[in-house]
Amino acid sequence: MSHGERQPIDDEDDSLPRWYVIQCKGGESFRAAEHLSNQGYELFHPILQVQKKRGGKLVWLDEPLFPHYLFIRLDRVASNWRPIRSTRGVLRIVTFGNRPLPVDDALIAMLREQGAQGQENATNVYFRAGEKVEITEGPFKDLQAVFASHKGDERAIVLLNLLNRQQQLEMPVSQLRPRS
Repeated sequence: MSHGERQPIDDEDDSLPRWYVIQCKGGESFRAAEHLSNQGYELFHPILQVQKKRGGKLVWLDEPLFPHYLFIRLDRVASNWRPIRSTRGVLRIVTFGNRPLPVDDALIAMLREQGAQGQENATNVYFRAGEKVEITEGPFKDLQAVFASHKGDERAIVLLNLLNRQQQLEMPVSQLRPRS
């Protein structure tokens, strides 16, 4: 059999669709996902929204959960595997012993569920000066404060009203959340 043709797995039902891993060329997982999707393949490309500094400004960016990889759902009988390896952005289908290795459906379901929960529970890593925040841990838990500035990536300065005066406190950014 030549590379890319259907290669049955002895203990699997060839007609059932399974998830497989695609390795993408460096930094091209979004391109590969777009081109494979345009060809009609079912994909799962888990992404995270992260906040980073670009040109001195904080921006939200989508980044792959698994850089250089995405998942594709194929069956061994009906799916056409040949166009995959020549798709822009695709490096190869991940194999073990020259056979594509299926990924457990339960793992994909868990990743999808975790991804959905992660997006619902996402909080700012970076806050803007003057933004109202709530302290989530420590001796000032549940108190409202005003974000003043970042002190590195993991620490922050907040302004907290104590004894009728605004006090500056330094604390971990992870102990802050936007005030709702």
